[in-house]
Amino acid sequence: QVQLVESGGGAVQAGESLRLSCAASGSIFRINYMGWYRQAPGNQRELVALITSGGGANYGDSVKGRFTISRDNAKNTMYLQMNSLKPEDTAVYYCKANFAFVGDYWGQGTQVTVSS
Repeated sequence: QVQLVESGGGAVQAGESLRLSCAASGSIFRINYMGWYRQAPGNQRELVALITSGGGANYGDSVKGRFTISRDNAKNTMYLQMNSLKPEDTAVYYCKANFAFVGDYWGQGTQVTVSS
């Protein structure tokens, strides 16, 4: 059994920054790719950023240049540094990880609210 727990969400003003964390625990052999997704009310869940086990990253167009994804493989933890936040970044942010021999798991989500 594996588990993902997000933290670091909150309410900020436009232009400010937040750092999200996603910690994996349980019987982990290897974590392949990890990613951040977000879902705003009335919208579909969308990809924010993905990172491979080797550190290669991809970003959604709306966050390129503002968000940075990273991971610490020794700690089984992934991060999302969010700078220059905009009101349209308001959403519940979810982490997802692909575990070897287990498959995909999602975290419970953390709320990010950006006011103008």
